[in-house]
Amino acid sequence: MSQKFWLFGTQLHILADEHHTDSAYDLIEGQFPANIETPLHMHTKYTEQIYVLEGEFTIYLNKEEITLTPGEHLFILPNTPHVVGASGKKVNRALTIATPSGFAKLIKAVGIPGSDPTQKPSKPNDMGLFIELSKETGDVILGSPGARP
Repeated sequence: MSQKFWLFGTQLHILADEHHTDSAYDLIEGQFPANIETPLHMHTKYTEQIYVLEGEFTIYLNKEEITLTPGEHLFILPNTPHVVGASGKKVNRALTIATPSGFAKLIKAVGIPGSDPTQKPSKPNDMGLFIELSKETGDVILGSPGARP
């Protein structure tokens, strides 16, 4: 079932999706370059749990700045505005568990297939499709990268 995609400069490896979990959850491993971060956003239909495997991540939510290192995790409830930033100096890897399933569908629809973590795609992701499908999965973009809750 292993599937790898590029989504806005990050390689995402879908380890389990709705087909393998009866739509209970998605399990995704992400490899993030240093200093990349998501835009300010929130999920309205699922929870997100981030577990750090390598590097360091800084999560901004509820006017807090939480730094996670390997072995640490954070649970994010639905409707919580947040930013996830790869704050480690080199490779940053984390597992994300989205409950119930939904996030993997967005990755598969908008992501660009690619198994080599050093070979970024030559074309960009389709931002219009991303915004359209985000509405279906309950993801709401609240600001650009750099914005804080």
